[in-house]
Amino acid sequence: MGIYLIGTLFIGCALFLNRKKGLNYLLVTTFVLLQWGLTIHAWLHRDQADWVYFTPDALAVIFLTTLSVISIPAIWHSYHYFASDKEIPRERSIYFAAMIILLAALSAAYLSNHIAITWIFVELTTLSASSLIYHRRNVRTLEGTWKYIFVCSISITLVFIGILLLTVAVQEAGFSDLTYASLTARAGLFNTFWLKLAFLFIFTGFTAKVGLVPMYTAGIDAKDKAPSPAGALFSSVLLTVGFLGIFRVYAIISHTEIFPWAGRILFISGFLSVFVATVYMLRVKNFKRMFAYSSVEHMGLVVLGLAAGGVGYYAAILHIVLHSFAKSAMFFQVGQVYRIYKSKSIYDAGDYFRLNPAGAIVLLFGFFIITAMPPSGMFISEFLIFSALFAGGHIWLLAAVLLLLTLIIWSFGKNIFKILFIKPVGLNEATIQKIPPVESISQYLFLALVIYLGFFPPGLFIHLIDQAIALLPK
Repeated sequence: MGIYLIGTLFIGCALFLNRKKGLNYLLVTTFVLLQWGLTIHAWLHRDQADWVYFTPDALAVIFLTTLSVISIPAIWHSYHYFASDKEIPRERSIYFAAMIILLAALSAAYLSNHIAITWIFVELTTLSASSLIYHRRNVRTLEGTWKYIFVCSISITLVFIGILLLTVAVQEAGFSDLTYASLTARAGLFNTFWLKLAFLFIFTGFTAKVGLVPMYTAGIDAKDKAPSPAGALFSSVLLTVGFLGIFRVYAIISHTEIFPWAGRILFISGFLSVFVATVYMLRVKNFKRMFAYSSVEHMGLVVLGLAAGGVGYYAAILHIVLHSFAKSAMFFQVGQVYRIYKSKSIYDAGDYFRLNPAGAIVLLFGFFIITAMPPSGMFISEFLIFSALFAGGHIWLLAAVLLLLTLIIWSFGKNIFKILFIKPVGLNEATIQKIPPVESISQYLFLALVIYLGFFPPGLFIHLIDQAIALLPK
């Protein structure tokens, strides 16, 4: 871990200071090799402490592997992003430096075995993501950046207050160790008053990262204003770090008498997230924001699965992994849509099947994947979440969620089919940029991976998820 963090810091500084294109891409390639070196090391040394405060447990390995897979096309599409526009060496250097710092901060947060260390690296994701949001350096990106910094600064402060309150409970119990293993083992000794307050603050703070009510607004503008490769990271691996923060604290709470109370908090936030996503998706006409609100909906479903318990635990982790690959693919494709129409408005886009057939197929199949229609692997994870809700007796909640999802599918489909088939008014095809089909390969692979992991999950993948949820009550 020390080699990884020091190496990333060195590469990030070199990227920031260097302006030569060839050296920039060489440094980024070196980081990818370093990232995969860490991932392989984590697989080979599962559950072994590294550099004292980092332990690659099952959940960390799942999320780290997901990040490492997504990082390769994110960097590759960033190359095409710069190649298709006027390239400014200084902005390119800052962009790639911020991207690798973001990936490194996420990796360290996944692997952290100490709640305060997790907090530090989650804060670092805010700073690095802000630089990516502001990349285009105009009034709109400045507005999005300040909104993101403002909301995330408040959220991370709430997490910090929650950690302080948790520390009070820990000290009253007669010890000072804040590692997750120690907190879980001694959870029954904590004063429930301090524990409730700590959970409320920590959960509310992490909702800004995972994209849940009440602080979901941080991610909407971020995904809209940032370049599409960065948006792909925001809508996938950045969401998982928020989920991981909530999951680890929820696992601690599960060993206390306030566990049912914490579950009700998750139910409320999850349902409201699906409701808010539905309201906005019925009205939104910006296709990047449409996909951003779709993430709010899916994170709401993930939290409902976690709160429902039973098979819902397994489904929640499966769903967030599948969502990461599916939404990354869609944001990579959205970058191509924007390059053709030079607009994010659904009214300015159309006839995409004729203008970019390879990309249009991605959008069409991506729609079925994201809305969890067969053969989407997300159909399996959503079905398991609904099964958990039904088995838990949450019939009215399940009925309300299904109604909201029906409205989302209708709104989503209406907008996607408008982009694919209806010819836009006033489009000057002479200025349209031709997109090589090879740029859609990564999206095809990711969508196929969603189907494969949903319907034919490898035994090792199932085993890792089972290990990750082993601490939660059956």
